[in-house]
Amino acid sequence: MQRSDVLAGLSVAGLLVPEAVAYSTIAGLPPQHAIFAAIVGLVVYALLGRSNYAITTATSSSAAILAATVATFQSTGGADKQAIAFTAVVIAGAVFVIAGFARLGSLSSFVSRPVLRGFAFGLAITIVLKQIPSVLGIQASGDPLSLVIGIARQFSQWNGVGLITGTLALLALLTLRRIPALPGAFLVLAAGIAATYLVDFPGHQVAVVGPIDVTPELPVVPDLTGREWSRLVQTSVPLALILFAESWGTVRSLALRHDEQVEANRELLAIGTANLISGLVRGMPVGAGFSASSANEAAGAVSRWAGVVAAMGVAVLIGVAGSQVARLPEPILAAVVIAAMTHALDPQPLWRLWKMDRDQYVACGAALAVMVLGVLNGMLVAIALSIAATLRRLGSPQVARLGELGDSRDFVDVARHPDARLDEAIGIFRPTEPLFFFNAEASLGQGQRLCLDKPAMSAVILSLEDSSDMDSTALDALVEFEGVLRGKGKTLYLARLKDDARAGLARAGAGDLAGPNRCFWSVWDAYEAARSMLSTSGRSP
Repeated sequence: MQRSDVLAGLSVAGLLVPEAVAYSTIAGLPPQHAIFAAIVGLVVYALLGRSNYAITTATSSSAAILAATVATFQSTGGADKQAIAFTAVVIAGAVFVIAGFARLGSLSSFVSRPVLRGFAFGLAITIVLKQIPSVLGIQASGDPLSLVIGIARQFSQWNGVGLITGTLALLALLTLRRIPALPGAFLVLAAGIAATYLVDFPGHQVAVVGPIDVTPELPVVPDLTGREWSRLVQTSVPLALILFAESWGTVRSLALRHDEQVEANRELLAIGTANLISGLVRGMPVGAGFSASSANEAAGAVSRWAGVVAAMGVAVLIGVAGSQVARLPEPILAAVVIAAMTHALDPQPLWRLWKMDRDQYVACGAALAVMVLGVLNGMLVAIALSIAATLRRLGSPQVARLGELGDSRDFVDVARHPDARLDEAIGIFRPTEPLFFFNAEASLGQGQRLCLDKPAMSAVILSLEDSSDMDSTALDALVEFEGVLRGKGKTLYLARLKDDARAGLARAGAGDLAGPNRCFWSVWDAYEAARSMLSTSGRSP
């Protein structure tokens, strides 16, 4: 263990204690459950994970999803709701571990970056607005619009002491953020505790955190019906999906910056085991959060020992100063949450999508879905939007006609390169998307119309470099396409067809089309073969 790891771990511990207590309020759980999660997540990831910088602890998004998951159940007892929450964490961990052993790390790409950015933006707005009632000492709930209306209607009931306390804490947090070497959240936490000796916050109707009971308790299995168990499993899977998408994004970005070797399936097992154990000790869900991991990196960590030191630091801080943290005013915790959300409130990632003219509607739709439909339903809608956008793109392919660029033997889309030279006797076409059951018939049907509209076209070359393999529907459609062209006196050649697709075509009964006289590794070779055939047959223009 190096000295830099010790210093980084202590710095991170000072950040995690106030954030953990604050995130527990988002989940609607007592603060000790976030503390348990932080200690377990840090130690387990240090043992099983591979990133030297990732800090695995409770995150704001997982806390919000957990709260939404528990809210779908109608049990009235607090203990029952807590049992449901911790069981959901165990189920999410089990999903991680199963996926890791099944080597399903590619699921990390199931939630696209635009969806994740839109989800994070909408979630950040929702979380920030839900903290404001705690600052003002009022009761308000619902979607963001309902929260704004409820807060405005209770203007006369705003607690001035709470508003001043929360505002000062937020300003201090944002100011101290400019000095990365200082643990800003911890300093604000200490200042807030010191202020309780000068100001009678409960006497001014300002709520405080209350006792932090770190006494170990055995896990409790919730008393649910079969249908409720099914619903709990269904709602725990999205929790795991978002947790891993967020965690893998953090781990991968850190690995790229430091030339680390990380592997998605190994991270699935590490984060899954951390969640399994966290749920069993009645802790919150954990993931590699961007803000804490970046703080660890900035503090000079060089190995996973920094996480172990941070876990010990959190345990010591709570053990020594837990009774003092209990005196902390809730407006300060709300300020910690709001400050932690400011990076997600940056509209620049969404604006960049608009400038790129790519996926901006998916990202904005994800943000609106989270704010209007709630965290859980909004997340499911956001994922559905991503899938729908992908299917729309794959299901509506274009067939580009290619021409030779000068004498380069390079063939490009003539719609984008008007100077490319066309051969009226030989049509060269390329589907813009891989061919599979969802689009093969439509794509080849479009190509068929383009070919049949050109009576002078005696040979057709189809460049299929995007189709690494083809299912039976695509293979059948390709064979039918060749038959139609042959019936019109046109010869089909294939170019850049991959080995797997070529073998599949041969097994589909089109061995001649997949043979060396009709299927070529390059467009130029296919073009030369077509020209030779036309010259030999006397059909050359």
